[in-house]
Amino acid sequence: MFRGDNQFSFNIEDHELVVDNFAGGGGASTGIQLAIGRPVDVAINHDPDAIAMHKTNHPLTKHYCESVWDINPVEACAGSPVGLAWFSPDCKHFSKAAGGKPLEKKIRGLAWVAMRWAATVRPKIIMLENVEEFVTWGPLINIGSKEQRPDPARKGDTFKSFVHQLRQHGYDVKWKELIASDYGCPTIRKRFFLVARCDGQPITFPKATHGNPNKQPVNGKTLKSWKTAADIIDWSIPCKSIFNRPRPLAEKTMQRIAKGINKFIIQNEQPFIAPGEATIAPFITECANGSSQRNMAIDEPLRTICAQVKGGHFALVTSHMIKMRGTNIGFPTNEPVHTITAGGNHIGEVRAFLMKYYGTGIGQDINQPLHTIRTGDCFGLVMVRGEQYQIVDIGLRMLEPHELFTAQSFPSDYIINVDHTGKKYSKAKQVARCGNSVPPLLAEALVNANYQRLINIEQVA
Repeated sequence: MFRGDNQFSFNIEDHELVVDNFAGGGGASTGIQLAIGRPVDVAINHDPDAIAMHKTNHPLTKHYCESVWDINPVEACAGSPVGLAWFSPDCKHFSKAAGGKPLEKKIRGLAWVAMRWAATVRPKIIMLENVEEFVTWGPLINIGSKEQRPDPARKGDTFKSFVHQLRQHGYDVKWKELIASDYGCPTIRKRFFLVARCDGQPITFPKATHGNPNKQPVNGKTLKSWKTAADIIDWSIPCKSIFNRPRPLAEKTMQRIAKGINKFIIQNEQPFIAPGEATIAPFITECANGSSQRNMAIDEPLRTICAQVKGGHFALVTSHMIKMRGTNIGFPTNEPVHTITAGGNHIGEVRAFLMKYYGTGIGQDINQPLHTIRTGDCFGLVMVRGEQYQIVDIGLRMLEPHELFTAQSFPSDYIINVDHTGKKYSKAKQVARCGNSVPPLLAEALVNANYQRLINIEQVA
């Protein structure tokens, strides 16, 4: 088991502490544990659901379900030195994904809690994770009576001040954007990482271990091939037909699906075919094999979590991933999953069910919503390994929470559906914990590159 229950006991006064502020459901803590071989000592988060998930998977950690500003670092550390302090402050008020929503000064200022730790307990290493727009952090100005927006004339001023004050406290400071798929995560999630240290040791950012297999470093075996959406799809989950739904899909959704089918299946010289033997779908007569491609390639890391492919006994199944936002038509399943957000389960898998084609049919303009596919109609013809197939049905399903957590690189035994008391989480709460999390493998790589100090561990006999 990943959690290591009853394997170790700790005396908080006996070793150099590791603290996870804004711990959430435990993404950063999990990555840190993978790097140092033991749980973090202290985890702080104001959300009871997040702390409950963290406590379930990290039972030996000391938990604080409070605002980070309500925690006194000196008291929390009880006189022990701090080796590593991790910070993942709320990112939605920096991200371009926030759109035109009003911004809150108190949320944008959460990162300043790192300065409080630097001034009081002086961690040897501070690591801060956020969206790449964090470098544009600046003061807000009033827009109307209630709303606030960043001052365009002072873009980045607050970030510069933040870095300056860390240096005033004796820290060397560097930052860089890292992409999760470069470190073995099946998601292309890109994040800003700031590392500050005061122990005189150099700051190092980890070298990529994985890459696009279509590029020279991977072909030359310099890097491992990246993990893809296809790697995280639970192919056993059925995919319902889009044409037999009690409530029809929105016209724009049907347009997105049509464009994705055309791009990733019909016009694709090598449509991805799902691994293994496909299951029988109720709306398919004979299907033989399954394949999955969201609106992204299967040979690339997952951009968003995908579902499964459904087939029958003699047909082939292909799929792609689709984002239920804007005009996005998706991505193939041979790519990493797109960034997973906390706002909801907005990524789905589209499956095209194929049968060998023996006649003629009339196609359809892909700029129009999909028509109901009837016997004798032909939405699209696909060449698979030199043989012609016809799309006979199209399925759509949203990715399940366990697929999303896998895309974020959480261990397979990470508990996401119940807390330590046995209370069940809704899917919405599971997805929220996932979207807010740091990919563990990315955190592990960063910690391994900068924090090699072994913590004293007393193993239980």
